[in-house]
Amino acid sequence: MPKFAKPWFRPSRESWYVTLGGKQHCLGRCTEEQAHERAVLLKKKLKHQPEVTSADLPAVIDAFLDWLKSRRAPDTFEWYRYRLERLARKYPRLPAVKLTVEMVEDWVDDYELSVTSRRNYYRAAKKVMKWARSRRLIQRNPIRSLEMPAAESREVCLTDTDFETLLSMIRDSRFRDLVLTTRETGCRPQESLRVESRHVDLANQRWVFPKSESKNKKLSRVVYLTDPAAEITRRLVATRPTGKLFCNSAGRPWTPDSVNCAFTRIQIRTGQRLMKEQGLKISEADILAFIPKLAHTRTIKGRTVAKSDAKLREEAKRKLTYKLACRLAPRWSLYALRHTWATNALQRNVDPLSVAILMGHSDPSTLTKVYQHVALNPAHMLNQAKRAASSAADESA
Repeated sequence: MPKFAKPWFRPSRESWYVTLGGKQHCLGRCTEEQAHERAVLLKKKLKHQPEVTSADLPAVIDAFLDWLKSRRAPDTFEWYRYRLERLARKYPRLPAVKLTVEMVEDWVDDYELSVTSRRNYYRAAKKVMKWARSRRLIQRNPIRSLEMPAAESREVCLTDTDFETLLSMIRDSRFRDLVLTTRETGCRPQESLRVESRHVDLANQRWVFPKSESKNKKLSRVVYLTDPAAEITRRLVATRPTGKLFCNSAGRPWTPDSVNCAFTRIQIRTGQRLMKEQGLKISEADILAFIPKLAHTRTIKGRTVAKSDAKLREEAKRKLTYKLACRLAPRWSLYALRHTWATNALQRNVDPLSVAILMGHSDPSTLTKVYQHVALNPAHMLNQAKRAASSAADESA
């Protein structure tokens, strides 16, 4: 007699699952005993309705991610997976067709996000529901009318003072190597996170990614290294002859998520320093007002445990402190360092074609679209106007 499938706990979604008929079914957030009871009832239901396919939101998300994985680049897949896992955790047993615009907005409101990040979360939700409708997993798209906020400009440029402040907040020397190299080369974040020893050509101070590993898949991507970037690369190649060059203190390669967390920690530390300098503190009244907004229980190995009053107060104070710190301090990223590199290159009169090639743009016109703010620098434009006038006068002479 076949053995009954045992429910199992998925930490990433804080929910219990069971595999029946080769398919995973979400049992929701519950205790282990409740999960077994739900699994038994589900098995009986499926026995009488073997043709029915689950259209719960987590099942639809899993199907979409399975479809996406072999059709998109790993970074694209991870972009969707990170956001959609959060959506599945929010509504673990919701039929996909019952997802509403308000529910998506409530889900996004759970996180402290910029306008552009909110837009990206909405994009992920709309994409999976549109895909499910096209595959007839649902009869209609319930969030078709969800309005997308306009994306914010990503024109973040660090001054020399900003960069010195950033370096002073970095405690991990390995992360410092990654930050310095990105700033020195202007490479894409995905390139510094993926580079391996096999890509390194130290004789010519460069990284070379073959066409199959470049962004546009049409040309090999070459990243040229300044002397500081070459020295960092040389040191890392000596210690890591195989695998990714840039790793954290645990020896694991940096990922977009871990880099994002590192910059968040830096933002919080910077903000806390500003709070101290300005004498700002979280009031007891704010803490007490925030406690009711917190979840008063937590899940430990599938068991629901109540939080003590002291834990709730500590959590409220910590989260309010982090929120205030993040409002006070700037948000930096690897992309901002690439953007800074390009801005500095244009303002130092490096010709646009060379800048475009060094950045790996297949279309040089991208510079005029993304870096129009350079034209808003009056000192730079005045100098360019004088140079143009001088050249014209020299030619007439």
